[in-house]
Amino acid sequence: MEGIVGYGAYIPRNRIKVEEIAKVWGADAPSYKKGLMLEEKSVPSPDQDTITMAVEASKNALKRAKIDPLEIGAVYIGSESHPYAVKPSGTVLAEALGAIPEVHTADFEFACKAGTEGMFVALGLVKSGFIKYGLGVGADTSQGAPGDALEYSAAAGAAAFIFGKENIVAEIHETYAFMTDTPDFWRREYQYYPQHGGRFTGDPAYFKHVQGAALGIMKKAGMEPSDFTYVIFHQPNGKFPFRVGKMLGFKKEQIETGWLVNKLGNTYSGSSPLGLTAVLDIAKPGDKILLVSYGSGAGSDAFILEATKRIEEVQDLAAKTRSILEKNKKYLEYGEYAKFRRKIRKAE
Repeated sequence: MEGIVGYGAYIPRNRIKVEEIAKVWGADAPSYKKGLMLEEKSVPSPDQDTITMAVEASKNALKRAKIDPLEIGAVYIGSESHPYAVKPSGTVLAEALGAIPEVHTADFEFACKAGTEGMFVALGLVKSGFIKYGLGVGADTSQGAPGDALEYSAAAGAAAFIFGKENIVAEIHETYAFMTDTPDFWRREYQYYPQHGGRFTGDPAYFKHVQGAALGIMKKAGMEPSDFTYVIFHQPNGKFPFRVGKMLGFKKEQIETGWLVNKLGNTYSGSSPLGLTAVLDIAKPGDKILLVSYGSGAGSDAFILEATKRIEEVQDLAAKTRSILEKNKKYLEYGEYAKFRRKIRKAE
């Protein structure tokens, strides 16, 4: 039996409200709040990036796992905002955790599903017996061009998961992947901001792949929506997770616990993984959980988990996700936000 032995989250304290962004661009803030169900989003400070957030989330995961970092055989960070074009994020994280030198590291990229990608591989290595423990992290400081619709949701955060075969808090019963070549969102080399295909990002991209992965794993496991206590979908905005949940036959109550986007924004590679941490924070032994990520380009990873008796022993050993999200917030004006996100750039 293999699964999660420790998990952790990190969210920057800075926030900016939808109204603050809208007033600068003359946009209709109520349409974003009602149409996309967004209120505010997290913003990293100038000294924060994918690596620093991954370190904080992973330290929380270690607190719950109660293992020696030297026993971690693999460290994988999934992100589309790695600080370096050439230099790994994973080695910095492994060094900060004390997991070196006998550890395999790699950086993953697959738009917003890079986090579950790293989780998938770390789990597979544990399952095969090749390593004792593996760490998979989803972290991003998401990009959105000034005035673009993405600017209202692109946020920052990280979620970390340590996989093993002993002292498991959530057993993983099944995994599944669903992929096609669907270019709904992209960023070429040297481009600072991504581009997206507008409405094309909905039905042929997000909904097709999330449904494909969810239906595929439920068929594989012989399960249906009513068998799950919780379900977490990728959260590009507030509306999509509820819409796809309804299409699949899930109830609103199954989705709400892991639904963070209205107050957090879209943390890209950290989006659905952060939702999972919020669910694990309150899960009871025996609760079954469905996690489905989504990444443009395009694909979805799906996991079926079941909380074990140990889950309640670890929940209070580190900061809980909703507590991090709601406490100690600092609200920014647009000028501060633009400075923090380096949106004001010198002419070349």
